[in-house]
Amino acid sequence: MSFRKGLAVGTGGAVAVLSARRLGRRALGGLVQRIERRLERAVRQLTAAAERGGPLVKGALAGVKALHEGKSPLRALLSFGWTALKEALGFGRRGKPTNIVEQIDVGAPRRLVYDQWTRFEDFPSFMKKVVSVDQTDDGKLHWKAKIFWSSRTWESTIVEQVPDEHIVWRSKGPKGHVDGTVSFHELSPNLTRVLLVLEYRPAGLFERTGNLWRAQGRRARLELKHFRRHVMTQALTRPDEVEGWRGEIRDGETVTTPE
Repeated sequence: MSFRKGLAVGTGGAVAVLSARRLGRRALGGLVQRIERRLERAVRQLTAAAERGGPLVKGALAGVKALHEGKSPLRALLSFGWTALKEALGFGRRGKPTNIVEQIDVGAPRRLVYDQWTRFEDFPSFMKKVVSVDQTDDGKLHWKAKIFWSSRTWESTIVEQVPDEHIVWRSKGPKGHVDGTVSFHELSPNLTRVLLVLEYRPAGLFERTGNLWRAQGRRARLELKHFRRHVMTQALTRPDEVEGWRGEIRDGETVTTPE
């Protein structure tokens, strides 16, 4: 083979290789574009589904978006898990309150049970999670309670209080709040039923997590038992020393005061 013929064959082969490479790049580019279009359609479809779906659907959407943005599979998985958790716990939206209804029968006269309940600043001495209660006036109370290894504070305002009958309050706090009513029912001269109705709106991570398992209902039930034990072991043995607040509050205003 002559030099010129060999050169022509070599040049033709190189051109063929370059052409093949260009075709390969074009084919690869077309494939990538098709995949991207399909991925974008999938994201749009998932977005529409997420508006109707629950935490897992929204978590899947976050994972797909993370992959679409070029993040690693691990980062996409973390996005999925965190989004699903936030949706399950209700972060970023105002969830429905948890309604808690508990009752307990106390073997003591209704007046004594009511008077002991109105001594709010005594609560930390017999309730496990209540750290302190400061009553600044007839209807304002500042609470501090222990939640896991941290503390929570909130303010309660009594909107209605009728001696020996019921107390209604509203609350506010940075980590959620509890509105509620406690009422006192005479079953016999020495037996009183305490009915507690709470509307709990959690806001913090621990509060929302505990709310999934109805921990607050169990806590309310336990604290009522502590209250009953205190009445029957302490207040009942010295009823003359239990001086409750016998005033009346209507619409958040004190209308009568004890004589």
